[in-house]
Amino acid sequence: MKIEKIDMVVVGAPWRELTIIELTTDAGITGLGEVRMVNKTDTLVAAIQELAARYVIGADPFDLSRLAWNIQVAEYGLPGEVGQSALAAFDMACWDIIGKSLNVPVWKLLGGKFRDRVPAYANGWYQGDRDPKVIQSLAKGVVAKGYRGLKIDPFGAAAAEISRSERRRALSILEAVRDAVGPDVEIFLEMHGRFTGAAAMAVARDVVAIEPGWLEEPVIPTDVTSLRRVRQSTHLPIAAGERMHAAHELRPFLEEGLVDIYQIDLTHAGGITGIQQLIGWTNAYNTILAPHNVCGPIGTAAALQVAVACPNFKVLEHFNDFADPWVFDLVEGAPRVDPIDGCFAAPSQPGLGVTLNRAECEKHPRTGGRLALFSEGWEKRVAVDSYAVKKN
Repeated sequence: MKIEKIDMVVVGAPWRELTIIELTTDAGITGLGEVRMVNKTDTLVAAIQELAARYVIGADPFDLSRLAWNIQVAEYGLPGEVGQSALAAFDMACWDIIGKSLNVPVWKLLGGKFRDRVPAYANGWYQGDRDPKVIQSLAKGVVAKGYRGLKIDPFGAAAAEISRSERRRALSILEAVRDAVGPDVEIFLEMHGRFTGAAAMAVARDVVAIEPGWLEEPVIPTDVTSLRRVRQSTHLPIAAGERMHAAHELRPFLEEGLVDIYQIDLTHAGGITGIQQLIGWTNAYNTILAPHNVCGPIGTAAALQVAVACPNFKVLEHFNDFADPWVFDLVEGAPRVDPIDGCFAAPSQPGLGVTLNRAECEKHPRTGGRLALFSEGWEKRVAVDSYAVKKN
């Protein structure tokens, strides 16, 4: 079996763009891949086009090790975020083809079923003013949908440092969320790598009573020295890893025990094949995985396959119930969180279990949407620029 063709479409929303590829083989089997690139969609599209012509068209979709080696090694230049994301799109689509050709869901090929239910937590839900009462009301809507966990960044446009008044404001928002969701729902505190070590430690002291499930990226991901200081200053779990793209990047964090929960994003780390390698690394150091997932239904379906089979899995991030819920319509068979227990069910359909709806994709052209983290009001996820204007 050989890959004969690649088709690509970019679906736009106010704050994100989803790059979707479909590979077609000479056996008539198709496979889907999806990446939400952080603010560099044009760059990713160009990389996919260039690398597909070089390494994908004419290849056997089963030859995943060769595909990864070609992009990571044979290209000579280090792949980085863009190369690893392009590889992830190809890899995901190949796994979809492999599963379909064998008539099994992908998780059966990753070690089989470790769990029947995959816990999820909500993100993208706090699209309102940074007012405790507003956010409290939105938080009640999250638990009403069955979620047993939610994530929030209450820090506005803070960068490096945060004023005392803004720290108090953030804390009041978190207290309102805790009052809304009760003592048993997990609150995951997103810090987006904003802070210096000193500022992150001050925030960690502030929030102890909230009992957050983790502190996520308290400092810039590459700042091992500051993260070490934060680790030594708090008993709260630390989560990180969404901006790590290769296995070797985890080494200092694993060896020093600086991170408790790794949030590797398979769409930026070489796909399903890439994250399978990291499962072994994290398991060897007795840590757990909570994959970063900002994708639509295809990327979510791929992460779900991994979660079903992963022994050291914790919880899967999910945006699509609150940010752009129309993305469910982009495919047939989109994964959904069960409102009874806040979990995804283990998929049963072959491959990734989803089929592209091209007509729906065409309804949502590119927007130029991007994450504008250090702009006031970013959490409302409104348009920050226009793709049409940019192209003109």
